[in-house]
Amino acid sequence: MKLQMHSIHFDADRKLTDFIQKKADKLDTYFDRIIDGEVFMRLDKNEKNENKIVEIKMNVPGKTLFAKHQSDSFEAATDEAIEALRRQIKKFKEKVVLAKQ
Repeated sequence: MKLQMHSIHFDADRKLTDFIQKKADKLDTYFDRIIDGEVFMRLDKNEKNENKIVEIKMNVPGKTLFAKHQSDSFEAATDEAIEALRRQIKKFKEKVVLAKQ
């Protein structure tokens, strides 16, 4: 799946973008008609540890799915956001299947 990566207030290294791409590619196993997606990685300006935010938008036919999570690492935030998208994709797929019946 084609993902656009945006890092805000920092430069994301290749290892992080590859990690996010690999996680997002697993969503194809739940729904194979995902068109594309956008990932925003943002460093929050506050002083607490959980200042890394990952926002993911996925475009599926007729709808845009969105998940945002904040954690102390981009990897953990990505895992949570991907899990939220997985649930949304499964729910969306059930609705599509029911609409076709």
